[in-house]
Amino acid sequence: MSVETTLAIVKPDAFGTGKAGLILAHLEERGFELVAARVARLRRVEAEAFYVVHSERPFYGSLVDFMTSGPCMPVALRREDAVAHLRSVIGATDPAEAEEGTVRALFAESKERNAIHASDSVENAAVEVSFFFSGTELI
Repeated sequence: MSVETTLAIVKPDAFGTGKAGLILAHLEERGFELVAARVARLRRVEAEAFYVVHSERPFYGSLVDFMTSGPCMPVALRREDAVAHLRSVIGATDPAEAEEGTVRALFAESKERNAIHASDSVENAAVEVSFFFSGTELI
């Protein structure tokens, strides 16, 4: 396994209810090193660009609306096999289907308000990290 950097975003639902710190602590406890973080309020054009991969899907408009509804917290995380491990640690999109102890089982409200975004591949992780952070911002 190689050391990878991946992106997570604490979404507006979890950030707005004060769960960002709990989520970050949960990720650190599972072996992730926090290498960059910021609080952001995405503008519509930014959310549309970030989620362009979903632009043909029926949930795209509501996803963009949700991600622009309040502050969020993009974070770059590093560890061995970071992308796959983060996907495992956050759990299924629908918190009702997420395994006990995963971020979504612990902190998500619903399938749509699911607390956290995670990159789905090493290639997308590189694109998504660079969307929010320049190389000089990563420690």
